[in-house]
Amino acid sequence: MAAGDVSDEIIERFRDVGTATVYSAVNQRGYPHCFMRGINAYTPGMRVVGRARTLSYVPYRPDVDEESGHGEDAPEYRAMGSCGPGDVLVVGTHRDVDKAIAGDMILLHLKMVGAEGVITDGGIRDLPAIKGYGYGIFAGGITAAGRAGMTTNAEGVDVVCGGVTVRPGDVIVAEDHDIVCVPKQIAEDVIDWAEEHEELEEVVKDMILAENCPPGRYYNAETFERLAEERKE
Repeated sequence: MAAGDVSDEIIERFRDVGTATVYSAVNQRGYPHCFMRGINAYTPGMRVVGRARTLSYVPYRPDVDEESGHGEDAPEYRAMGSCGPGDVLVVGTHRDVDKAIAGDMILLHLKMVGAEGVITDGGIRDLPAIKGYGYGIFAGGITAAGRAGMTTNAEGVDVVCGGVTVRPGDVIVAEDHDIVCVPKQIAEDVIDWAEEHEELEEVVKDMILAENCPPGRYYNAETFERLAEERKE
């Protein structure tokens, strides 16, 4: 882990709460743009939670391409090399789904470092081979094309992916078509609230079923506030 990273303990706690609950917690804390859109799950049923390691693609410019580095020193390899267990590679492309950020050979690196998965609003190629690597795959689309027309320009920087600003070290919670970004500085507060809220939801469900009443009788802010206060006593 890098200095200042969210701990493995907190990452593990995020594995057990619903993505909708996480979204609600982040939204209530003043970060409404935290739900990624236009990204498909290509490993359905696989839940991915981890710290964001970021990579940025931009439309091709020869000077940017030349300055970024090539071969094993290219930004994509530096970004993947920064990943490990508990990390997710997040790749921003400005939703360029007609080009692949990478395919079988390049994304082998994520398997080698034990990353949790890859999330991009761009395209990927060689899906059948990549699915065999065992990590989560979320992308804007599948394409046979390469990346001609765009280039990596930086790793470890703020990126926009699926309409959401993602900063290095943010917590990503992804499951099927739900992908939520949790700013790292509020991650512990978010998971504390999410765990308590889901526990209270179970209590409310029991109340509704016990009385066989419409959910609206108890599924409201007043009930949750009352139950929360009772837990403190």
